[in-house]
Amino acid sequence: MATQVFPEFRAHAAGLLEKALASVAPGVQAAAIVVERPKQALHGDYACNSALQLAKALKRSPRDIATALIAALPASPYVAKAEVAGAGFINIFLKPEVKRSVVPHILALGAEFGRSHAGQRKKIQVEFVSANPTGPLHVGHGRGAAFGASLANVLAASGFDVQREFYVNDAGRQMDILVLSTWLRYLEEGGTHLAFPANAYQGNYVCQMAHQIRIAHGERYLREVGALFQHAPDAAREPEASLDALIAGAKSLLGADYAYIHDFVLAEQLGDCRHDLLEFGVSFDQWFSEKSLYDSGLVERAVARLEAAGHLYTQDGARWFRSSRFGDEKDRVIQRENGQYTYFASDISYHLNKFERGFDLVIDVWGADHHGYIPRVKGALEALGVDPARLTVALVQFAVLYRDGQKVPMSTRAGEFVTLRELRQEVGNDAARFFYVLRKSDQHLDFDLDLAKSQSTDNPVYYVQYAHARVCSVHEQWGGDAAGLQTADPAPLTLDAEMALLSRLIEYPEVVANAARELSPHFIAFYLRELAAEFHSYYNATRILVPEIALNRARLALVTAVGQVLRNAFALLGVAAVEKM
Repeated sequence: MATQVFPEFRAHAAGLLEKALASVAPGVQAAAIVVERPKQALHGDYACNSALQLAKALKRSPRDIATALIAALPASPYVAKAEVAGAGFINIFLKPEVKRSVVPHILALGAEFGRSHAGQRKKIQVEFVSANPTGPLHVGHGRGAAFGASLANVLAASGFDVQREFYVNDAGRQMDILVLSTWLRYLEEGGTHLAFPANAYQGNYVCQMAHQIRIAHGERYLREVGALFQHAPDAAREPEASLDALIAGAKSLLGADYAYIHDFVLAEQLGDCRHDLLEFGVSFDQWFSEKSLYDSGLVERAVARLEAAGHLYTQDGARWFRSSRFGDEKDRVIQRENGQYTYFASDISYHLNKFERGFDLVIDVWGADHHGYIPRVKGALEALGVDPARLTVALVQFAVLYRDGQKVPMSTRAGEFVTLRELRQEVGNDAARFFYVLRKSDQHLDFDLDLAKSQSTDNPVYYVQYAHARVCSVHEQWGGDAAGLQTADPAPLTLDAEMALLSRLIEYPEVVANAARELSPHFIAFYLRELAAEFHSYYNATRILVPEIALNRARLALVTAVGQVLRNAFALLGVAAVEKM
């Protein structure tokens, strides 16, 4: 059995019940059969409450239906028995020898255990993080990075051909604000006294970039800016209009030199972003430039296609996309009256480009505050003749940091934020990666810094890593060759705790498949905690290294299998499998 694909026992149990239902109630849809894993071992390996759901339709008691379904179950090489429990639940128990067979299977497959070909090599692009290159990555970006990287790993493990992409917003207003902010700090270094805009970027990194420019180029970019501030709208009453006026003035005063400062700050921040993510264990196959969409004419081409299809109209000098036709709450501007394209125009062309590159499916990982943006992007794709179902958007809530029970403030432009680098330095990569995926991505996440740093079993990442360290400790005490355990007979494994561990190991491929199907890598984190709990209980209550050779080898094989599955799951989340704690 070790060389074969390990059976999907839950699907097998569901199939048995579907056949039984067809016999008991031929007119009832098989979709009525739902099989779950019970929380308690005494309720079997799989449980089904369909008899309770079918009672009204069949006009029979749930227990009668459950009894009839069990009686009609086809013979199975895997199932030991099925029982009616409570008001009409069906509990299904696997044969002990079937459970034990997972150990040699895991040891034979090693790192491949849990991987599948379900994705059939379909091309999936996962675009995530895509932070504006206007400052260091903060802890909010960190959650998107951890989620996106883990999701991509899970999809790859499920047989998809995955491309990881970062969309570089290098052509928008935020970049202009960063350029202005850096230039004004440069002027201050040169002795110019000015009222630095409160809504410009305030972080120390801006001062550092200004200083670098000053060292490299001296006074080259100094300009007289008194008139610039005098003619700008009042910053107190119109802060954004004032900022736009300062940007326009900077472009006029600097002329061709503006491009240098723009390219310099972009390179600095993008390089810092790349380095930070690589240190976090997050890498990308493609860094896609927003500016390239304009330089290559892709934006104009996408807009022309929408125009030709009759999906645009002109009003008040601006061009509008009829997004209300496609489920959006109102129509959207794609080109302003001054001729400039909106962010929406570049987003349309970017997503068109994704599918022109041949991806079967595209997954965008966005902040939860972009929820309202989904229907207009999908609507634009539909208008361009692309099936909008091929685009999925996974929403990620920002993480909120707590230190000493107090919320840590965050404001990007104000410069009052905790960077991802600072977080990693404080709690470590492993804790950061694991804590970020402890909840479903669209759920609020409170990140307790004190808990993440604690070396106690209350700390979930410490708890799961400690389980692997204990596996390594057993091997160190034993001193034998783990490769030889592939031939160990698992038959001596009879304890309830051993059966519980075996059941948990059997579950792993199913967990990976579900995580891929639901785009939910937190399933892996949940599973790790459950497997670690089962192993810690077993380790604390059971003598693993015993004189009886057969039992000793069987328990060593089981422990080794646990270690292998822990490592496989850790790899999906980007967490290290430590050997000592």
